[in-house]
Amino acid sequence: MRRRTLRLLWPTAVYVGTVALAVAAAWAGGAGPVELAQAGWYLALHLWFLPVYLVLIALTPALYAAHARWGFAVPAAMAAGTALVDVAVLGPRLPLVGFANYLLVWGAMHQWGFAWHDGSLTRGRRPLGLALAGALLLVGLLTWAPFPVDMVGAGLHAGNTTPPSIALVAFAAAQCGLLLAAEPAGRRLLAAAARRDRLARLNRAAMTVYLWHPVPVLLVAVTLYPVGLAPQPSVGSWQWFALRPAWFAILTALLAALVAALQRVQRPLLTLTARSAPGTNRSPALLLGGLAVALPALARLAVNGFAPAGHPAALALAAFAGGFALVLRSGR
Repeated sequence: MRRRTLRLLWPTAVYVGTVALAVAAAWAGGAGPVELAQAGWYLALHLWFLPVYLVLIALTPALYAAHARWGFAVPAAMAAGTALVDVAVLGPRLPLVGFANYLLVWGAMHQWGFAWHDGSLTRGRRPLGLALAGALLLVGLLTWAPFPVDMVGAGLHAGNTTPPSIALVAFAAAQCGLLLAAEPAGRRLLAAAARRDRLARLNRAAMTVYLWHPVPVLLVAVTLYPVGLAPQPSVGSWQWFALRPAWFAILTALLAALVAALQRVQRPLLTLTARSAPGTNRSPALLLGGLAVALPALARLAVNGFAPAGHPAALALAAFAGGFALVLRSGR
């Protein structure tokens, strides 16, 4: 648990620390509070993923034990629970109940990982069965239920991510089933050792790519928009679509250079984590205590941003730093 936690928290600490310093510098330099709050919110929005994933990492021993005992009944029960929570949120309007779906929805997908790992989800035509069941359920929910077709935005009456919905479970099942059905072909494609090594290197950069992918967007916007070098046609117009390839090319080049530099900076930090010896005196209490402090701080940053109301989010940043320190101390 500690190794998996630190492999997420080290790159996150680098990102959070860098953005926090940039926000503090902008605030001290007199940046407009509205613009600073908007930029700080945008740069923190994707951090919602980390509290959810870290909770699942902390619960992995219990979730794996549940899989070993009950198998597919666990994600099925989670999906049923998700539907009941949706009814409570959309019917009597009980928004607090919706928080349960962050665990139920992502937990159901997490359980599929155990079934993939032990082969129980990849036998015979099960991947295609999962894809078909997910697709049929999704079509039904989008046709007769109030869920919007947009899986990442908030609908007028119901959304699929805030909180996660049963429609998102169906969408994920369709995707997962198709990916698993294509797995044999993918394995053949990666039969060459050179390709596997290249993929392994790319996988080691996945967290860095995820954390830093909003930064090139912001850099291009603040550089090109004010001087009129970046046209801004109406979203969805043919001019907007015609400009997408150029935008993707510019952002990809910037992100690739940024990730390459960051990988060099972060490599010693990840090496420290990997050197944690099996005989090290560890403290589970410190590990869980650190997570209990760091996770709400990350959630608060994801909701409010790095500069709520135009001021640095000092309390959330201090809490994250304190929780991270406890996690580091848990292995000493």
